[in-house]
Amino acid sequence: MRHLLLPAPRQRQAALPAAQALSPSASSGPQIPALPMAARTQAWQFAAALVFFHGSEYVLAAAFHGHSNVTATSLLISKQYVLAMSFAMVEHLTESLFFPEIKGYLFVSNIGLLMVLVGEIIRKIAVVTAGRAFTHVIRIQYEDQHQLVTHGIYRFMRHPGYSGFLLWAVGTQVMLCNPVSTVVFALVLWRFFARRIPYPSKRTVFLPLYPRLSIFRMCPINVNISYKS
Repeated sequence: MRHLLLPAPRQRQAALPAAQALSPSASSGPQIPALPMAARTQAWQFAAALVFFHGSEYVLAAAFHGHSNVTATSLLISKQYVLAMSFAMVEHLTESLFFPEIKGYLFVSNIGLLMVLVGEIIRKIAVVTAGRAFTHVIRIQYEDQHQLVTHGIYRFMRHPGYSGFLLWAVGTQVMLCNPVSTVVFALVLWRFFARRIPYPSKRTVFLPLYPRLSIFRMCPINVNISYKS
């Protein structure tokens, strides 16, 4: 019995290196570190926010203006926008791999998620309230059938469409815990709307109710005019 039992440990010891050699973890090649769970959750939330925002913008544009009048521009995706979002994704990936502790601030990420939801709601309420008046192109000519939208959310905000997008876009970066992109998005968008808003505002200054509404200058939608029924 002793003679039969002695080789068994040696066989197990000999088999152990062979098993290790077959194990992927024992390979000498470079290993790709896995993203932290928090970072993966943030990435999925970011992807879902992008898909829903642009998909719903296209659907609402088609609903109010007809499929024949809706183009790819209704997705609101420009070269500058793609570059900005690409930069945000690169930052998130880089920080997740080399500074994973930055992505661990769940309280901050949840605040960003709340900003995304609130911004989305504000913008979609603005689109639905304005109806056919809401377009993705600034109108520069006044027509007799135009009038200012002053009901609903427009009673409280001069440009709820812009406000919603500003809150949504910055919120996506807070949700990702991207410190650099958060600052860049906020500054660039604020500057963009500060230049964009005065132009349509000047075009509507002759409309009777504009002076009272213009006090909400930095509540960044387009000209905010609607068709009379």
